[in-house]
Amino acid sequence: MTPATPAPHPDNVQIIGDLLALKWSDGTEDFLPMDRLRAASPSAENMGERDLTGTQYGGTTQTEFPGVTVTGWTVVGGYALLFTFSDGHRTGIYPYAYLKDLGRTIGQ
Repeated sequence: MTPATPAPHPDNVQIIGDLLALKWSDGTEDFLPMDRLRAASPSAENMGERDLTGTQYGGTTQTEFPGVTVTGWTVVGGYALLFTFSDGHRTGIYPYAYLKDLGRTIGQ
């Protein structure tokens, strides 16, 4: 049995124009448009919450956040980043695996 390869983590995070640049420990890079990163926030405020029966409560129907930028970030544990956005949003915790997926789906 071979040991599992550790999931990549960001070695460097920078703002370049309207993009958030992530250089990963596996050598790859992702460039995420900040307004689309905001739209993809995994927060309950953005996505809503489900109860035990699967009924969803809350969430937003807003899918575009033109002009919204990242103003800062914090490492959460060893597994995620918490972004602060120019519209005041700062409740979505972005696990590294989710950010890698966003790199494939919304990245440039």
